[in-house]
Amino acid sequence: MNLEPITLLGIETSCDETAAAVVRADSSGGKILSNVVFSQIEEHAAFGGVVPELAARAHVSRLDQIISKALAEAQMDFNQLTAIAATTGPGLIGSLIVGTMTGRTIAQATDKPFIPINHLEGHALTARLTHGLPFPFLLLLVSGGHTQIILVEGVGKYTRWASTIDDALGEAFDKTAKLLGLPYPGGPSVEAAAKTGDPHRFSLPRPLRGEDRLDFSFSGLKSALRKTATELETLTDRDVADLCASFQHAVTQTLDERVGRALAQFRKTHDIAEPALVVAGGVAANLAIRNTLTELCQTHNFKFVAPPMNLCTDNAAMIAWAGAERIIAGLQNEHDGEPRPRWPLDADAAPLFGAGKKGAKA
Repeated sequence: MNLEPITLLGIETSCDETAAAVVRADSSGGKILSNVVFSQIEEHAAFGGVVPELAARAHVSRLDQIISKALAEAQMDFNQLTAIAATTGPGLIGSLIVGTMTGRTIAQATDKPFIPINHLEGHALTARLTHGLPFPFLLLLVSGGHTQIILVEGVGKYTRWASTIDDALGEAFDKTAKLLGLPYPGGPSVEAAAKTGDPHRFSLPRPLRGEDRLDFSFSGLKSALRKTATELETLTDRDVADLCASFQHAVTQTLDERVGRALAQFRKTHDIAEPALVVAGGVAANLAIRNTLTELCQTHNFKFVAPPMNLCTDNAAMIAWAGAERIIAGLQNEHDGEPRPRWPLDADAAPLFGAGKKGAKA
């Protein structure tokens, strides 16, 4: 297909990263011209998690600077843009309002189209930007707010095969770290401690193991870890390392079993020479999880695709790219653009009871 180049400014403020990026799409694919992210980790570290009001205030104070920096790095101005794309959900409503209103204002002032983007769609389409991956493929989205397996058949064509029935995986990592006195964010802290621990010292459950359904559950695992830690009374550094290693081992085995079932199901429903599993979300940065998924894909003869670390976590390049994909597919006017804290990627999926405090956003 001969495609005239289109250039989009993307804005991402769904949680605690303030981000802006410029991405260009043409017949050869996509190119990131700039990708600027300001993390608010230091602002929230003292609270052991994201404080919504602080997050929104930080977006207000920094977003203009981040956008200016993204345009400068791309050597672009507003008049050279084709459209403005911004995350309008799911996420923290105060944070979403900041990004949405900023994007709309820029679009109106420059007479450019405004394209509202589902944050999850940004994750779902990133592998097409980084690897030129064709449809269809399976997506494993693992983050602080979401744990889902999604069949991606095209732009706007998503089917949720599985979700968490309680805590999202990233949330379980954060709560584990907080329980063990490790610093926020919990994922990297637990992973670092696990490197020196014994993954077989403590016997922890593998939730939903053996069930035909593909859903996840991590609340029972987290509760079992709390009970084990409480029984130890005084935790030594060795205890903490062994608990983290045992927790992470339980997580990787759970993912191996749950995702393995999804790969087998994909094989039954899709006759594709080289099927692919894409992993995205902040938890995808965990090397033990990546190694497990790599080996799983080798076993099932799937291509394993993991975008670069900086594009797995929240960023605006994926939002700009999703906007470009929507323009190309003629879907840029499909949504009303109102900020929404809950916005399932698969609107037809049956709601699940409990999705974690963060996971409930979707």
